Amino acid sequence: MCLIHPTYFPNIAHFVAIVNTNLLCFESHDNYQKQTYRNRAEIYGANGKLALTVPVSYTQKQRQLYKDVRIYNEDKWQLQHLKSIQSAYRMSPFYEFYEDDLMPLFETETNFILDFNLKCFEILCECLQIDSNYQLSSSYEKIIDLEHDYRVLVNPKNKLVFNFENYTQVFTQKHGYISNLSILDLLFNEGPNTINYLEAQTLNL
Repeated sequence: MCLIHPTYFPNIAHFVAIVNTNLLCFESHDNYQKQTYRNRAEIYGANGKLALTVPVSYTQKQRQLYKDVRIYNEDKWQLQHLKSIQSAYRMSPFYEFYEDDLMPLFETETNFILDFNLKCFEILCECLQIDSNYQLSSSYEKIIDLEHDYRVLVNPKNKLVFNFENYTQVFTQKHGYISNLSILDLLFNEGPNTINYLEAQTLNL
């Protein structure tokens, strides 16, 4: 079993863990924490790495469970994110191939960040043509007896190093290769080969 957080357009490390497990469990009963991939994805824009952050209604003084945190939809963030993604990837080989599949995520409001991230995951699984079956955790356990507890991946401050294979990116000649971006970067650049790439990588945590 793999225990992992559902995140906003998960990065490649998350998906390497997901495709290489036979049973997927999403952590849904932990306390929400700011500045994590729960509400942030990183893409490759014309000026280098670009973070897309979903605004949420949350303050550190009022502890909330991840599943209870609401998205702040008044900011019209979906349109901003869509424009950023289009600008970054419209010249990539497979952007037009997946554009219509992803569009519902930017056209329909969702109230809770956990629910939205699960929608992202399900649509990405459709794009990858893989099984989207998963279960949600029933309670939070800080220490759990599992071989694959990948909850550490949700926090970018952990500075984990991944030795993933390079693949062709749109702006490599301008800024070099950037590793472990959102799965969108891999999907738009590698298309149907994405799943083969993910299955060939390993996580050494």
